[in-house]
Amino acid sequence: MSMYPTCVIRIGSDGIERTEVLKRAMDMADTADSVFVMMKEANFLSPVLNTRVIPPKMVAAGGGHVFNIGSIAGTEPYENGAVYCAPKHAVHAISQSMRADLLSAGIKVTEIRPGMVETEFSEVRFHGDKKRADAVYDGVEPLTGADIAEAIAWAAQLPAHMNVNDMVLMPSQQAGAYYTHRKTKQTTL
Repeated sequence: MSMYPTCVIRIGSDGIERTEVLKRAMDMADTADSVFVMMKEANFLSPVLNTRVIPPKMVAAGGGHVFNIGSIAGTEPYENGAVYCAPKHAVHAISQSMRADLLSAGIKVTEIRPGMVETEFSEVRFHGDKKRADAVYDGVEPLTGADIAEAIAWAAQLPAHMNVNDMVLMPSQQAGAYYTHRKTKQTTL
């Protein structure tokens, strides 16, 4: 008998730990191809593989709720972001397809698509340059992992007859991939 015979909620926040990305990038001479392979593995292959393992357990249990963590990059591509945006587009499509595929089984599927969330992603993106990574959030109060968890908890507790297909979350200072209001420090005279 399986240690986990049923699965009620699956939260897919598929990424690679910063240290692992940096180590692998250095091992692979940090070529553009190696970065693409890592992004694809973390942001596409992992959710695809999870769709083959978790939903059958939910079907057997008679219900469940899948949460896929995507990004606004999945629907709003941005300059110099092709390697990140492409797999996030795939997560968006996977989420929509899973919703249709699992509909008759009574399994909910929700994609969470956040904007700016302060994570290690910026440090990975800038190859370990913490100063450059921190500058991404200058003048903005970004979302946190706790904010995303709160949104998931809210959607998970909804009645069985309600599903949130997708939820776009942004800091109040961000309206999209290209629209961010950065507060500047005011000097007093």
